[in-house]
Order: sequence, then C-alpha cells, then structure tokens
Amino acid sequence: MSFDQYHEPANELSEETRTFARMIVSLTEEAEAINWYEQRISVEKNKQAKAIMQNAQHEEFKHFGMDLEFLLRQKPVWRKTLRAILFKTGDIVELGEKGEEESE
Repeated sequence: MSFDQYHEPANELSEETRTFARMIVSLTEEAEAINWYEQRISVEKNKQAKAIMQNAQHEEFKHFGMDLEFLLRQKPVWRKTLRAILFKTGDIVELGEKGEEESE
C-alpha cells in the first residue's frame, strides 16, 4: 500500500523516517484544519455556532503545536533556526536570515 507522504519506497525507509513523514503530514493537516475553521468563523452569523468553531480551532492550534514540537525535537537545527524567528519583534525576513546563519 502506498501513501502520499512517501517519495521513496516505504519499505526502504527507516522507522524514524516514516514517523517523521507521518508527523509532517499531521502538521499539514492541522494547519489545513485551522484554515478551514478560520474561513467558517469569518462567515458564521450564529454566535453559538461561531463559539463552537472557535473552540474547535483552538484545539487544532494545540495539535499543530504538539506536532511542531515533536518535529523540532527530532531536528535540533530546526529549533535553533526557529528560536531566532519565533516570538521576536522586528523584520521577520531579517530574523529568518539571522536564524539560518546561526544554525549553519
């Protein structure tokens, strides 16, 4: 059985790489869900329905964060790069370039 997240034969990939691929797909799916809720929330007129969607979207944020943290634990260079960007003020592109330089 083939899965879209693999670009190489799954049976040739290590268990760690297969897990990594699953988590990347999960992260992508959580981001998509956040986007879908954002769109629904923006057009929903019923206050109760909107509140439920906002609650559900918040859950997706949590899942996105957990997926991202798992991946960062697997790739320390990613964490080093992102530390220079996330939760900082200033020009995002400049912070990204600095983070990239620091992680090389």
